[in-house]
Order: sequence, then structure tokens, then C-alpha cells
Amino acid sequence: MMLKKKLHPFKTIFFIYIFIYSSICSASPSAAMGYVPKYADDFTHFDYVDPNAKKGGRLILAGTGTFDSFNPFILKGITAEGTDLLFDTLMVSSKDEPFSKYPLIANDIELAKDKLSVTFKINPKAKFNNGDEITAQDVKFSFDTIMSDNAHPQYKFMYGDVKDAQVIDKYTIRFNFKQPNPELHLILGGVYVFSKKWLADTSFDKLTEVKPIASGPYTIKEYDLGKRITYQRNENYWANDLPTRKGQFNFTEIQYKYYQDLVISLEAFKAGEFEFRYEYYSKLWAREHNGPNYDSGKIKKENLTHSNIEGMQGFLFNTRKKIFKDVNVRRAIALAFDFEWSNKRLFYNQYVVNDSYFSNSELKATGLPSEKELALLNPYKSQLPEAVFNQSWQPVSTKAPHSLRKNLREARDVLKKAGWEIKDGELVNKENQPLKFNVLLAQKGMDRILAPFARNLAKLGIVMKYRTVDRSLYIRRIREFDYDMIVGSYPESMSPGNELRNMFHSVSADKKGSRNYIGIKDPVVDMLVDAIIMSKNREDLIVACHALDRVLLNGNYLVPNWYIN
Repeated sequence: MMLKKKLHPFKTIFFIYIFIYSSICSASPSAAMGYVPKYADDFTHFDYVDPNAKKGGRLILAGTGTFDSFNPFILKGITAEGTDLLFDTLMVSSKDEPFSKYPLIANDIELAKDKLSVTFKINPKAKFNNGDEITAQDVKFSFDTIMSDNAHPQYKFMYGDVKDAQVIDKYTIRFNFKQPNPELHLILGGVYVFSKKWLADTSFDKLTEVKPIASGPYTIKEYDLGKRITYQRNENYWANDLPTRKGQFNFTEIQYKYYQDLVISLEAFKAGEFEFRYEYYSKLWAREHNGPNYDSGKIKKENLTHSNIEGMQGFLFNTRKKIFKDVNVRRAIALAFDFEWSNKRLFYNQYVVNDSYFSNSELKATGLPSEKELALLNPYKSQLPEAVFNQSWQPVSTKAPHSLRKNLREARDVLKKAGWEIKDGELVNKENQPLKFNVLLAQKGMDRILAPFARNLAKLGIVMKYRTVDRSLYIRRIREFDYDMIVGSYPESMSPGNELRNMFHSVSADKKGSRNYIGIKDPVVDMLVDAIIMSKNREDLIVACHALDRVLLNGNYLVPNWYIN
């Protein structure tokens, strides 16, 4: 609609200024989720770094399988290890706080009083690795690109409450929200920024082998596609002297060498082909990490006790499959896994069973629901198992004598009530369909764990088979949800939020490439995920996490695995 009265230029500018800034809280170079940031505005470096650390040398690490892409923001291809070194974000988190943000590309963050927008001021010194300065237009382009259909769907789950990105001036970008979202301004500080010139005339979903034009501390020096990639520190990195970058990114070069699997890479490690290895397999840790280089001290082997949140790992049921839609079937299968036997015979007693989706943290549900949890759960009581309200969930255990036999008897009873019975030595349902499924694997080594599990299931008449495929095929099938069961994990932070939509919410269940591997579509889970996201303080977040934990655990969506503490 046209304005009938012409506005005076000065009045127009003043009006726009008032409109844009009157509802904004005071600008700050830092922000945190429910607490005062640890580091003052004039801090010089993070406490956990050495600001005077020497620079130089080459660090060689290992990758597994292969890679064919430098673009971590799309579904297509397998991204090379280390690409995070190429990209800077608007702000950066400290590693010694639950959830805080400090300046990087953005100098300041301003959350509106009505909580319906956040404004970032861009550091005029920020530059891409081609020398171009970073502007608000670049931030908007990057955000709009990752939110498009050409990017990985995870960003739509993360930033789904963002209405749009608005350029205010050359160095000011505002994100407008669809609704208040307590952590959205913070996770927007994690938006990666890249140059439009990187894309040139290529569609973003096909941009795989073009070196990124971005602003991170490293650039790609050289690569042999699928075999190795070398990153070189950018000596002209614009953020070298920022407090959030002091004492970091000290190696002149970082190289990743690729090996077919973890067993092969172990032999390469022992031979000195690369310098650091985090061991995933208890058997390898207990029996294979030895030899002359260990004896001489060239290789240092060390156990580190930690108190980090461990999330959940398990044998995940794909509930999109008909056989796994019944919670009773899932429960019966879980009863057949003997963790204690595996831990003693296979894991050298190195593991602890996963007993929560937030294992090893205060977010884990314990005991019976509190009054505040019940306030969330009671409106949905008719949709939830009674056990959510009157039992403290416990993982399947075989600590007591003869308990495996007892567990299998319980599994038979559960299956019988669900309409399954043994016919000619085979467990079938009312339609005479057998209970058979396959486990899709990406790494050798799980077969020794699955074999005794399969034997226990066979006693119930259930047939479980397992197959290891190459990494590229595995990733493709995972993205397509083309599996019955997988070994999967849900890592968590101490401040979970919008990322949970990508893991457990109905909106992600049918979105290929999402992390809702299980295919959960449950209005109660949706409500609790939203409650976590919308928590106004730490106490509310913990309560909502406890409630979600109970509902997920009693949903028997997986067979819990293990972790090292």
C-alpha cells in the first residue's frame, strides 16, 4: 500500500531507528543460558588454554572409511574430518561452562525485550580467507542457504523458530523469531558463515569438492580424495588475537589419514603413522595396546576419569518397521541382552550400563517423578505406561543368580500377551509372520557382542542377523532409514534444547537425514521436547529432562548399551 503523505527523510530515518532499537536490551559481548557468563568483557583468554603456547609442527590424526566432500552442511557425500577448522561462527562457546557465547565474527549480541528477535554486530575486522570482509549480507546468505531445501535438514529443526534474517546495516544482522524461544539467541551464535563466492554458480546441494571460502583458522592445503587431507594454519587469520582464539590452533598443519576400519588404524597408530587415538573398543584397549613403542614410552596409554554427560547408546529399533511398532516386542528383545555377561567376558569390566538418555548427569531421571514432573506428565496419564508414574526405571540386569533365565521367561510372557507363539520352533504372530530382523553395522568388532545376544534371542524363537557394510553404504542407508536395527547413540549436552527436535520429535520422524533414527512419533515426547526448549530457567529444564527421560526409557525404543566413566 502506498503512503499518501511523503515523509521527511530525517524523520523517516529517525522512525526506523526507533523501530529497530527501542525494543532491544543493552548490547553485550557475551551471553549465557540462565547464569552470568564466567568471563568478563575484558577477559584475555580462556582459562583452559596457554596464551603463550608455541606454534608450529604438524599433527597427524586418523579418519575412518573415506570422504568425498568438503561441505559439512549438506546431505550429499561424506564430509572430510576436520572441516570445522575452515569455518568460523558468529560467536563461540567456552568449554568450561554449560552454555555460553563469546565474541568471534560478532562483537555483540542483543536480545530484544520481547524475546522475539536477536541482533548481532559484526566485527569490521572479520574477513574470509580470500581477504573479503564479512558483512551482514554474508551472514544472511549463509543462514538462508543452510535453511534451504538444498542443505541438511538438521538446521530446520535447530532454527525452526526463526522467522527470517534481516540486514539492518553493513555490520548488523537481526534474526526475527516466530515465538519466544529461551535458547534460540544463543544457538544462533553458532551459525557458520561462508562466502557467496564459494558457491559461484553451483547449487549448494551439489557443492562437494570445491574448497570453502570461509573465515576459519585453517585452509585446505592439499588432499587425496578419500585417502588424506591436510589443513594449513592461515597465518593471516583475522581472529588470531581475539581472546576467544588466543592459545588455540597452534599446529601449522593438521593432517587426517584415512583407514578402512578401526582395527587397521590401530596397527597404523602402533607403527607411528599418526599421533593420537581415542579407543572405542574395550578388547583393543585391554589386549592390543602393547608393544615396543609402549614399552619405550613413545606411546603413552592413559585412562582418564571424567564426569561428562554421556547421553545414550544402544541397539536402536526402527519403529517405522511393522515388527517394532509394538512396545511389547521391543521390551521382550531388550530382556534378552545380558550386559553383565558381556561386560565381564567381552569388555574386561570397563563399562557402565546406560541407564538414561542423559547418563552420568543431573539430567538423568531417578526415583519416582517429582511433583513438578507430574505437573507435566499427569495431563497425559492415559497415554503413558503406569510404570512412568509408579516405578523407578532400571536397566535389564543379570547380576542375581539365574536372572537371565528369569528375564527370558518374562520375555516369553510379554510376547505371548502380544500375540506371538512358537510354531515348529519359530516365533510367529497371528498372521504366521516370523519375528526376524537384521542389524546394520558400519564397523567390524560388534559381531562378538551381537552373537551371544542372538543366541539368547534364539531361545525365544527370534532370529536376529547382522551385517557389516562399507561406510559410504552405511551412511546412505542410515539417511534413508533403510534398516531394522542399528547401533546408535544420542550424545547430549548439559543444556539440551532445539537439537532434541532432530532426535525425538515427530517433525523429524519422516525427514530423511534426521537423527530421529528410531522414528519416534509421540505427542507426549513432542510436548516434553518443547518444554525443554521453552524452559525459563535451569530448574525447569532439569525437570523437563527428567520427565522426557522417563517417557523415552519406558517406551523401550532401544536396548541400552554402555559407556566409560
